[in-house]
Amino acid sequence: MLQESRLFRILYYLLDKGHATAPELAKKFEVSVRTIYRDVDAISSAGIPIYVTTGRNGGIRFLDDHILNKSFFSDSEKLEILSSLQSLSAVQYPEVDTVLSKLGAIFQIGLTDWIDVDFSRWGSVAESENRLFRLLKQAIFENREITFDYYNSTGDSSKRNVYPYKLVFKDKAWYLYAFCVSRSENRLFRLSRIKKLILTEVHFERKTDTYQYHSVFPVPEEIGDLIDLELEFTLDVGYRLFDTLDDATITKHENKYTVKLTLPENNWLYDFLMSFGDRVTIIQPKSIRQTLKAKHEAARNHHTGE
Repeated sequence: MLQESRLFRILYYLLDKGHATAPELAKKFEVSVRTIYRDVDAISSAGIPIYVTTGRNGGIRFLDDHILNKSFFSDSEKLEILSSLQSLSAVQYPEVDTVLSKLGAIFQIGLTDWIDVDFSRWGSVAESENRLFRLLKQAIFENREITFDYYNSTGDSSKRNVYPYKLVFKDKAWYLYAFCVSRSENRLFRLSRIKKLILTEVHFERKTDTYQYHSVFPVPEEIGDLIDLELEFTLDVGYRLFDTLDDATITKHENKYTVKLTLPENNWLYDFLMSFGDRVTIIQPKSIRQTLKAKHEAARNHHTGE
């Protein structure tokens, strides 16, 4: 198993460098020169066109025009590689188009243009939002500190200096996962609330644990406390439920939908519930029902006399 792993690492190294000497590979993989030559024989026996040349510019290299043939990747593996690279191209990954065209030529496989990504929201200025993503992408790749104004749920803004680690798409919204210098901890920042972003010339060093991304990220500071909800909806709003909520939380009955889920108690929750008017009934908790009644009453009184 150890030898098999080394053989693949040798191949990847040669693909990256173009060629290498046996002593160079022996030092790289901490084995003897004799072992490297045995590995080359094993790779050649597997049908991969690798060979050794002698002389001043000699070394170990692939046979010209036969770097990756059918013995190295199956047709389905080639398509999987190209499809994955194409998805990176759609989100403007650096220089991936060049890699994609080169591998496509090597594999001699055409690929359907199957994916496109537009980061802008409906009704927004697309170029402005796409510029934000480009700046964040550059800051993440180059380990550069950024500054921006950040607006919380009540509209108050504060200046933030952060070390950007990763972009996260969660619950129909984009977030920046970053280390907040002023708070001295990792935070999630909703991209729609980031304004006047500046890419600084300050470079930061990533800590080892910043690479260990988990599926559970810190909850954004403005999200609110989580509560357990039990709701009932009329059948005619089912399409909205499936657009917004997890299918597993929705149960369809003969004359209604019931929904049981956990959500943060914040303005988004109340706006969401109020948008259904008389097509939603709050079963639990009763405190949400009372707050919702008060909000409906305030809205009605606001327009009284007009």
